[in-house]
Amino acid sequence: MKVCQITGKRAQVGNHVSHSNRKVKRTFEPNLFKKRFYIVEDDRWISLKLSAHGLRIIDKIGLEAALKKAREKGYLPK
Repeated sequence: MKVCQITGKRAQVGNHVSHSNRKVKRTFEPNLFKKRFYIVEDDRWISLKLSAHGLRIIDKIGLEAALKKAREKGYLPK
C-alpha cells in the first residue's frame, strides 16, 4: 500500500474525465520515494517511504522532530 510514513498521505479516488465528459473512477497515487536517512544519535540508518511533501518537512524541521510527530500521529510504529 502506498502511504507516506511522515505525512500519512494515501491514494485518493477521483474521476478520469474524457474529452466527451465521460467519467470513470481512478486513483491519484502519492508521489513516494524510498530514502535512507542516518540517525546520528543511534548511529544507524533507517529507510522510509515518503512523499515529496514529507521530504520538505524533514528539510524544514529535521529528521528527529519529523519522526517524533509521525509516531504521535500513528504513521510509524512505536
